[in-house]
Amino acid sequence: MLTDHDAPVGAPPPSADVAGRHRYRYRGATLAIAACAAAALPLSACGSGGGSSATATVTAKTCQQVSAVLSDGPDPGEDPVGYAEAQILPLRQVHTSDAELRTAIASLADAYARFFASDGKSTAAISSVTAAAAHMNKLCPGAGATA
Repeated sequence: MLTDHDAPVGAPPPSADVAGRHRYRYRGATLAIAACAAAALPLSACGSGGGSSATATVTAKTCQQVSAVLSDGPDPGEDPVGYAEAQILPLRQVHTSDAELRTAIASLADAYARFFASDGKSTAAISSVTAAAAHMNKLCPGAGATA
């Protein structure tokens, strides 16, 4: 490092030289960060293009959860009211980021709740279970939603 005695005549003091080097070092770091951010934008755009596969993964996982819920409980053919009752709470505990699937799950749970509340005797409740089960089976083929 230069001292005041070693500096050439007319040169800035060594402390100014050190400050200048730091300024360039920080400018270089700022440019490096900006370059990384600029490079990341196209990559993140590519990642969002793959969102459909991420959505498919979320949907498949959620459909497996729904299928597991619907496979538990009494036999729907022998005890439809008991089956409906057994599905309400577990269906409400299934969470997903897929809005359409989330709505379908909530609709099926609500339909089963209405069916249970009517002791299986309300035609409106039966119709809502039939429609909700059909929609769920469309979104999650083989999930086993029954009316």
